[in-house]
Amino acid sequence: MAGASCGLFVAAHVSNARVDALSSVSMSLALMILGAIGFYLGIDVPPHRSARLHLTRTATSAVEDPPSTDPVELLSSAGTFLAATTAFIAVYSIVTDADTSTATSSLLAFGWLLGVTIQIVAGLTARMRKT
Repeated sequence: MAGASCGLFVAAHVSNARVDALSSVSMSLALMILGAIGFYLGIDVPPHRSARLHLTRTATSAVEDPPSTDPVELLSSAGTFLAATTAFIAVYSIVTDADTSTATSSLLAFGWLLGVTIQIVAGLTARMRKT
């Protein structure tokens, strides 16, 4: 629901741009659906197999290795941050009734799509790696 509502806010902001392709109902629906899928897949990333091995190994041994950073989790975090920041800017612009240019609205739409795409790729990669 969070991804879909953020997508709706971005779509509401972008629909004020004077570009027909960005203000269509299908574009708004696509932003909402991609947001829902992206937040579902990107926020709940299953842990990597080596991270689970690290947890079980440290429970039995006295020496702890520093945990390694999983690139998929970093990708997911970056996508979530980019999508949430874009939605925040869109909501701020709607609430303050700021007059934004077509380029700014297009940049917000691109930022949203990039963030959600990164989330989807990270979530699918983590799930495919698990199997």
